[in-house]
Amino acid sequence: QVRLVESGGGLVQAGDSLRLTCTSSGRTFSMYAMGWFRQAPGKEREFVGAISRNGANTNYVDSVKGRFTISRDNYRNTVYLQMDGLKPEDTAAYYCAAKGGVVTHVIPERYDYWGQGTQVTVSS
Repeated sequence: QVRLVESGGGLVQAGDSLRLTCTSSGRTFSMYAMGWFRQAPGKEREFVGAISRNGANTNYVDSVKGRFTISRDNYRNTVYLQMDGLKPEDTAAYYCAAKGGVVTHVIPERYDYWGQGTQVTVSS
């Protein structure tokens, strides 16, 4: 069992930065690829980005490329989502998720464990 806890959300203005943190319980964090997703009211959960187990590979949705960066620290069982140049359309609840295996994925159903989410609100 893996428990994920996100933090770092908040209310910011357009152009500001935030760093989200997702911390995992247990000793097997390095065995999971990690993803970040977001969900705005009335919309489906959307893939934001993901990072491989060893942190060597990342991929992002086009709308955040060049603005968001995912990293991880396997010693601290933590994955980060650095968000720069935030826009009002980035407003959503952000979730981290863990997926067993080597390959990351963009489909939420492929992930095994989820955090409770943290709200990010960007005002114009």
